[in-house]
Amino acid sequence: MTSFSVETARLRLRPYTVEAAEQVADGTPRRSDWSPGYPRADDRDVARLFLSSPPAEPLFGPLQILLADDEVVIGGIGFFGPPDETGTVEMGYGVAPEAEGYGYATEALRALLHHGFADARVRRVLADTAHDNVASQRVLEKAGLRRTSSDENLHYYAIEG
Repeated sequence: MTSFSVETARLRLRPYTVEAAEQVADGTPRRSDWSPGYPRADDRDVARLFLSSPPAEPLFGPLQILLADDEVVIGGIGFFGPPDETGTVEMGYGVAPEAEGYGYATEALRALLHHGFADARVRRVLADTAHDNVASQRVLEKAGLRRTSSDENLHYYAIEG
């Protein structure tokens, strides 16, 4: 991968490397630079997808969320591939339980949206969350996404660039 990363006041978003993805995917015992609740099951799934089809562009692949001050990995965020022909990308995120409630997910999401919309191909970003995941709904709304619809399992969100 390249040296691409996204920096915020408190966070750094860095692309997966093959080595990091292998460690996350195979359940390597927790590393000292991983938050205690990382990786979550979703992180393992993302790592397996990354290993089966690494993204051509780091911005449009999975990123690890690190605390800027100590480089501890607290979660993941990313687009699920480059924009389609309409300029739409889908994305997801999550942080370890002990990192919840500090605004890290919102900060990471805002930064990713900023970088995504800086790419002229991106015109709309989509995300979804479970009905009972009120914290995630708040993160999406704080980052500017609006609920567009719901079904029996999920609420769907979008933001236009």
